[in-house]
Amino acid sequence: QVQVVESGGGLVQPGGSLRLSCAASGSISSIYAINWFRQAPGKQRELVATITSTGSTNYADSVKGRFTISRDNAKNTVYLQMNSLKPEDTAVYYCRAQPTIYPRYYWGQGTQVTVSS
Repeated sequence: QVQVVESGGGLVQPGGSLRLSCAASGSISSIYAINWFRQAPGKQRELVATITSTGSTNYADSVKGRFTISRDNAKNTVYLQMNSLKPEDTAVYYCRAQPTIYPRYYWGQGTQVTVSS
């Protein structure tokens, strides 16, 4: 079983930056995939970014060129660097771990990101 805990959310002005962290309970180097999702009020949860055990990454079109997902295996932590933030990026951001190729997932509790002037 994997536990993940998000941190780093907050209030930021449009055009600003935030870095979210997803700390895992154990080694992340062999975890099949770790994702960042977000859910805005009244909307469905959407996939924002993915990083796999091989280091490959993927992004939603809405965040390409602005967000970067990365990992630090020594710290068992995955990061989401968010730049050029827009009000429409406002949401609760969740980290999800998929330890193997099988569809079993472990979610964090989420961290609120608010982009507003």
